[in-house]
Amino acid sequence: MQTQAEDRTPSVLVVLPQATASAAAEPSAEPSTDVSGHPVPELPAVTPEAWREANRQLLAKALGEWCFEDMLKPIPSGEGRFRVDLQSGTSYVFAAEPGAFGWMRVDPRSITRTATSMLGNSIAEPAWDALRFLSDVSTTLGTDASTLATYFTELSATLAVDAARLTHGGTSAAGLRALGHTELECHMTGHNWLVANKGRVNFSASDVRRYAPESRQPVRLQWIAVHRGLAEFRGTSELSERDVLLRELDEETRARFARGLRASGLEPDAYVWMPVHPWQWDHAVQVLHAADVAQRRIVPLGESPDAYLPGQSIRTMANVSTERRFDVKLPLRILNTLVWRGIPPHCTQGAPVVTQWLHGLLQKDPFLAEECRTVFLGEVASVTVQHPYLAKLPEVPYQHLETLGCIWRESVSSRKDASERVRTFASLLHVDSSGVAFVTELVRASGLAPEQWLRRLFETLLVPIMHVLYRYGITFNPHGQNTLLGFDERDVPHRLYLKDFVDDVCVSFTSVPERGPEPDGHDHVLPRKHPMVIRQHVVDQVFVGHFRYLAPLCAEQLGVPQRTFWRLVRRTILDFHQRFPELRERFAEYDLLTPQIPRYALNRDRLVVTRYTDRALRHALYPNGTLPNPLAEE
Repeated sequence: MQTQAEDRTPSVLVVLPQATASAAAEPSAEPSTDVSGHPVPELPAVTPEAWREANRQLLAKALGEWCFEDMLKPIPSGEGRFRVDLQSGTSYVFAAEPGAFGWMRVDPRSITRTATSMLGNSIAEPAWDALRFLSDVSTTLGTDASTLATYFTELSATLAVDAARLTHGGTSAAGLRALGHTELECHMTGHNWLVANKGRVNFSASDVRRYAPESRQPVRLQWIAVHRGLAEFRGTSELSERDVLLRELDEETRARFARGLRASGLEPDAYVWMPVHPWQWDHAVQVLHAADVAQRRIVPLGESPDAYLPGQSIRTMANVSTERRFDVKLPLRILNTLVWRGIPPHCTQGAPVVTQWLHGLLQKDPFLAEECRTVFLGEVASVTVQHPYLAKLPEVPYQHLETLGCIWRESVSSRKDASERVRTFASLLHVDSSGVAFVTELVRASGLAPEQWLRRLFETLLVPIMHVLYRYGITFNPHGQNTLLGFDERDVPHRLYLKDFVDDVCVSFTSVPERGPEPDGHDHVLPRKHPMVIRQHVVDQVFVGHFRYLAPLCAEQLGVPQRTFWRLVRRTILDFHQRFPELRERFAEYDLLTPQIPRYALNRDRLVVTRYTDRALRHALYPNGTLPNPLAEE
């Protein structure tokens, strides 16, 4: 694992004030060194200046996103300024730059708040308090007090992390270039579309410092043995249960675990061995599965010898001790970015068979496999554990049913070339403490003209996604964490990596002969959807979810006007159409250039539609109006 000697910023970035009292009452569970072996200092509290700046930035984001999602109505006030009038009698005025899809990029330093004083006169003052804004806007949003209170918690938790990052600084964009994929993930700042993107409901302040990716703390997984009456192992045809254990655990550890079981009078082969996140073991498994633990149907084996780092999803762990080993996706009973972060049993059961099907289908495609060299990071093995009582009850909320299981996935380091750097698509949007975007640093390092580099980016990213969409009627829900880019020695994008197949892969319900026989019996794992919905995965995750933010960054820092940016994207799509004229009918079926696209409002869904209702199933998003598509313009 690569480290960066010149980075002198502390490796623990998050310190929340409310953790102080409990820290004095019990020994700290935090290690004394970070993943690079450097001592972890005792950090001071977040500074008031950093707290205000974090609020100011999040307030600007909330105004921009909530206007974009039609929760607020911006009124033009001339000279690039807008006003939002709230039912509370308060108004917010701000400067904003119009962007694609009707979105506005709000200037954080321009925001003022006007409210009627006790004397009856209106007073305008600079606005920076995002929590006060939530209070002001509450009646306008049309939601309930319970939702607002819980959302307040998510927003406050997000601000605490952002303010800690600002207090302690961070690695420069130039410094980030030297980091490997796993380390780079720990420097990212979360979902760019969702305002409360680090809510992590159920995590304490100490949990955030211990297990959140920005804390960059190595984690040792707890291994357990689950009786075969409860647990089911599944793997691809090339990978048996024994193969996984031989790969993931060294001989000494396997022998130690087996001795522990035998010493308790238990037969090791009667159990499926699997890892569990230490937080989940303590907060969920030993509580919900207390009966199974007491009756030795679930038996703790001990810690893994390897250290892991969490990615931005928190529940996916990358092995940093033995990088050839698998990534491990583990359930966590925390609410973050709209859903509880468990793993549904149908996903653990379906992961290997869907991986086997996709590999068999797509790796035989010479265009993808040989010309594009696209990498599909397979979910190759899994363990499913269903709750023996709750799973039999109807309408039990899903957070209680997804507490135990695991998926092993091929790691980036096991598939990349020796000289290749792999980074998430989302990392391009990262802006360092000096205001330099990571995409700007990569373009500078490449030596290419910005438009040339962007053309390479668009071809690398879009061509494989379009080929899978048009040729097979399949989409991977290619958001910024599922979509990774391989870069050559000059930091030029040259191939695409895709991950998170199960529950994110969708196929069209129209007949597509090229797909061949599909994995029958896994309709819930491999959902069939209308071609317009299939297309929307690409439009929302790539164009609305990332290019919407990347275009203004490129205009501001690379001198590429937004209009030029979108023309380059459109040109990439049309070039693909020209190369594969035999797919003409499907270009119309999955039309990426349509003038209007449905608007799916992620923040509105949490605050107004779904709220915090404890549902039996993960809910589907429904469109709320339409958006003008910048790709429709000639």
